[in-house]
Amino acid sequence: MTKDQKAAVVEELTQKLEDATFFYIADSSTLTVEEVNNLRRRCFEKDIELRVAKNTLIKKAMEASSKDFEGLYEVLHGPTSLMFTNVSNAPAKLIKEFRKSHEKPVLKAASIDSDFFIGDDQLETLSNLKSKEELVGEIIGLLQSPAKNVISGLKGAGDKLAGLLKTLSEREG
Repeated sequence: MTKDQKAAVVEELTQKLEDATFFYIADSSTLTVEEVNNLRRRCFEKDIELRVAKNTLIKKAMEASSKDFEGLYEVLHGPTSLMFTNVSNAPAKLIKEFRKSHEKPVLKAASIDSDFFIGDDQLETLSNLKSKEELVGEIIGLLQSPAKNVISGLKGAGDKLAGLLKTLSEREG
């Protein structure tokens, strides 16, 4: 790889890191070509961008970023894959699912809203994080619940009143 090509990769990775709210660092070494292609296909289906890059280039991109990634430098050794996503728990769920039939990828670290999760033991925690969409759905459900109770109470009272009026009108008749 020429110096210009390396500079282009660093620039592209720096921009990705700047734009990313969530990204994962994983080790997918020892996977066969077929397994890597399968992993890439699953990533594509889940709207996760999978990138493989040299650790030195990743570190240079992190250093060039306006964000502080110093806490992640320690995991930049051995083969490294980056997983960029818009859904915080999507890569963790994908890795868990993929590892039901494969040993890798192994989670090295994750950056979630500028918090770092280091080590494969964090995979369960990350997969249980609620995505923005799930949180919004829960909040809407909670907000709708009191309104539904008021409406059903009013409807019940209205039905009771209609029943009383009907009974009274039948008595008068």
